[in-house]
Amino acid sequence: MPLMQATFVAAALVVATPTANPQSGPVAATETDPAMAMIPIDVANEGGIRDRWALDGDLALPVYPDGYAQAKRDVCLALGYTINPDGTTSNFRVLQQWNSETGGLEPVDGFWSAFAGAGVDAVRQWKFTPRAEAGEPKPVFTVATVTWKTRADTWPNELRDRCTIDNLAAFLQRYQQRYDLNDHLFERAQRRNEDLHQFLAGTPH
Repeated sequence: MPLMQATFVAAALVVATPTANPQSGPVAATETDPAMAMIPIDVANEGGIRDRWALDGDLALPVYPDGYAQAKRDVCLALGYTINPDGTTSNFRVLQQWNSETGGLEPVDGFWSAFAGAGVDAVRQWKFTPRAEAGEPKPVFTVATVTWKTRADTWPNELRDRCTIDNLAAFLQRYQQRYDLNDHLFERAQRRNEDLHQFLAGTPH
């Protein structure tokens, strides 16, 4: 599948995303490479990088965050990330999220931060090797659907489908049309959506 050239720049794809801190619990951390701030970046659907990148080693899998396993919630995240020219991953951000108890709403404080941190910890370990036939390696923004299955009656594919983004470029374009992506991109947009969900659910925070 060919890559699609995005009109965004790498800096527009970076916001604070939660990562786990074993000493103080989940904290917000922004992983930004200033050198890539104005490099036009391609966008590839999940699995759409195979013609340019090969996985180097095994895929690290996310662990279930401490303190949440007993509730037996199935969880999925669509985790966006950049593959850098050296094959490392960075610029992580949660694009979609769902759990089997409350859908897209946060069931308890800190829940989404914990799972985002676990997802980032796994994807951060992924390493890719550029394919020689693809030419000079360039950064690409793509997405991984990360899942945590705890219930015996859950079909894995159905859980993935809750968060899978079939057309990443179109997904980003919808947000670009609705919000100014150069103004903190999803950070403000996601907060507005979260506030709306909470209002409709009658659970102000």
